Amino acid sequence: MKIGVIGDDFTGAGDIANTLAKVGARTVQYVGTPTVRLKTEIDAAVIALKTRSIDAGDAVTQSLAACRWLIANGAEQIVFKYCSTFDSTPRGNIGPVAEALLVELDTTLALVCPAFPANRRTLYNGHLFVGDRLLSESGMENHPLTPMTDPDIRRWLARQTALKVGHLSLESLRSGNAQAALRLAKHNHERLIVADAISDDDLLALGRIVRTHRLVTGGSGIAMGLPGNFGIQSAMDRRPFAGSDGPGLILSGSCSSATRRQIAAYDSGHPSKRLDAADALDPGAAVASCLDFLVSHKDTGPLVYSTAEPSEVAAAQAQYGRDRLAASFDTIFAELAIEAVAAGFRRIVVAGGETSGAVASAFGAAALEVGPEIDTGVPVLILDGKPRLAFALKSGNFGADDFFECALATLKGWAS
Repeated sequence: MKIGVIGDDFTGAGDIANTLAKVGARTVQYVGTPTVRLKTEIDAAVIALKTRSIDAGDAVTQSLAACRWLIANGAEQIVFKYCSTFDSTPRGNIGPVAEALLVELDTTLALVCPAFPANRRTLYNGHLFVGDRLLSESGMENHPLTPMTDPDIRRWLARQTALKVGHLSLESLRSGNAQAALRLAKHNHERLIVADAISDDDLLALGRIVRTHRLVTGGSGIAMGLPGNFGIQSAMDRRPFAGSDGPGLILSGSCSSATRRQIAAYDSGHPSKRLDAADALDPGAAVASCLDFLVSHKDTGPLVYSTAEPSEVAAAQAQYGRDRLAASFDTIFAELAIEAVAAGFRRIVVAGGETSGAVASAFGAAALEVGPEIDTGVPVLILDGKPRLAFALKSGNFGADDFFECALATLKGWAS
């Protein structure tokens, strides 16, 4: 292993596993930190954690455990992967985890670059944009768990850590002065350096700059240029892909605008069932009711969702409690996935980072094969057990409007 990745949620881990695999790295994604030594020959290991929204101290503990396993199994460079919209609160968890990893790896500084131009996330003058809008005007300011109300990543990160935060400007990057800028940052005792990037070429340039860095942090885009530093070459051939041809279903806990559009598109031609806050108060009854619905529509790709408009989500959180609702919906979707597999479902599409983490974790510690890309940042993930299961774990804001239909089709696989 050359590259070890710590993902703070399951969709993000799949996103960066997809990026590494596309540029030729033999990549495996793990559900949680493995407890045994690596026995296969790979280029990159991605450990998917569910640490984005938990207590910062717990996030640090889990991330350090993942880092130590990766280093013990040969990783020469560690990547801390978080969302391209920098999902976090003023307390963390990006800053505390990055700070702890700097100490663990005994290294001076690390780049901070959530940019992902392919999905219209760009960073300029330290400010994060989604398309042509500042992050704080993109809809992310209404996120139910990590509302992003400040687009200045330097300022947001400085609230989360006592370390000095620096900036690598686009001008320095493109003029060839990046190394000089980083030497100056080191002289000024700046440890976390927010790096501008508005194109894939910028990300590839950053990849070359961090060739000798022990720690890199960012979105999946930052990984584009890393395998080449280790002599890993891209393989562009289209190989046969064995998915799973059993019945499929869709579970959605995301309330993002992209997922709401995807549900509207899919709901018009497929059976769907919506869960509301009242359902979350009785998880057992909700699982039983949803399972009956899924089984009765087994061959039609049924959809179960808790997705709602931001105003409705805010009202429910005020009435019942944010954490209580989040935990209840996670429980419902996790248990429903297990019961659905027992009932014969083999293809599972999940929308939302927290929901994806809950569902994937329900199947226990496992190594997932990284298959072809369904949509930008979303690969097929295969759990090759008995039975063989095919997953699509989608970040809320990812995917075209017809994503659900395309995902279920791709999970079947192809011969050539």
